[in-house]
Amino acid sequence: MPAEGLPWIEKKVLMTYDEMLHISAVLISMGIEKIRITGGEPFVRKDLIKFLTALSGMKGLHELTITTNGVLTAPHIPALKKIGIKSVNLSMDTTDRHRFFSITRRDELPAVLQTLDALLVNNIETKINAVVMDGKNTQDIIPLTMLTKDLPLSMRFIEEMPFNGDKLHHGDWLWDHAKILETIKDKFPNIQKIADPPFSTSYNYQVPGHKGTIGIIAAYTRSFCGTCNRIRITPSGELKTCLYDDGVLNIKDLIRQGNDDSEVKAILLNSLNHRPRDGFEAERLRKEKNPVHESMATIGG
Repeated sequence: MPAEGLPWIEKKVLMTYDEMLHISAVLISMGIEKIRITGGEPFVRKDLIKFLTALSGMKGLHELTITTNGVLTAPHIPALKKIGIKSVNLSMDTTDRHRFFSITRRDELPAVLQTLDALLVNNIETKINAVVMDGKNTQDIIPLTMLTKDLPLSMRFIEEMPFNGDKLHHGDWLWDHAKILETIKDKFPNIQKIADPPFSTSYNYQVPGHKGTIGIIAAYTRSFCGTCNRIRITPSGELKTCLYDDGVLNIKDLIRQGNDDSEVKAILLNSLNHRPRDGFEAERLRKEKNPVHESMATIGG
């Protein structure tokens, strides 16, 4: 979270639940089989369970998941399980309360740990996402890795990206995939490479004898672009065919302007067919030629 916080967006700029369901139905009819609702914390929005219930019932949708910072999630986990959500990504950059407050500007680690416990108790597949930030939480790599010893979760370390709201914070990132793995190997020299699922963004490993696994996501060096099959829609309806672009069209506006579904599909297909080759090309093609700096809090995790 940027130190100065984020500007509030007028409610009329955000997609309504009906618009999100409409957009989802269009995408599912085009072959999308998996949808992830992301945060921050999705549960800051009222009546989210009703929306998730309606979304989960759409014919053709095979998998519905969420990404959350876990601050408000714990009380809703039984309902998530009832809906059929089998997988949740939980953002947690440290297990140290003071560092957690420094990074998030919120003293909410106890709530996040409560969410983690509830996910595991309810047998929901859990992936913990930790962004490795030089000078902030590199000392947490081993303690976070240790969570995989007794807990059946995937601990995923993510290269830091320039999505932090700070125009001055860009350049060479010290903690790339290789350095993160080297740090883990120093403590666990017998760590083994395991198979990566199809279209995985992470390189996956396991320490023999540990219940959980480890994933490292090369989000800044962008070495997984060739197999990436993801698109992203921001809360205001902006379609991003790559995390590094600055939006290729606004699908919410297409619907509000009265385009019918066949027209929306044609426009979407045109955008997808002209998707950049990788994140570097997407960054070069940005309409704003300034370095990437917008906060992930405005994009969605």
